[in-house]
Amino acid sequence: MSAHHPIHPADPALLHLTGRQLTELLVELRTEGREFGLLWPSVRPGESNLAGRRLVNFGNVPASTLINLLALLREYKRSRDGGPHRCSGS
Repeated sequence: MSAHHPIHPADPALLHLTGRQLTELLVELRTEGREFGLLWPSVRPGESNLAGRRLVNFGNVPASTLINLLALLREYKRSRDGGPHRCSGS
C-alpha cells in the first residue's frame, strides 16, 4: 500500500478482505486519524459487496477508500517525522 499508488475500488484483492481484517483497518484509521481530527465512531465493515466493491459503513464507501486514506496518513507522518521517503517513479 502506497500513497503514490492508490488501490482502485474494483481491485479483486479487496473481495478477499474479511470483516475482521476490515475491522482492524478501521481501528488503525481511528488511531492514526485521531491526531488530525478524523473521527468516525460508528464506522464498521460493510456487510456486502456492491458491483465488485467491498463496502465500509461510513457512507458506504469502497474499502479501497479506507486503505488509500490510511496510506496517505502513513506517508504524511513518515515525511513529517523525517522517515524514508518513497519516490513516485516519475
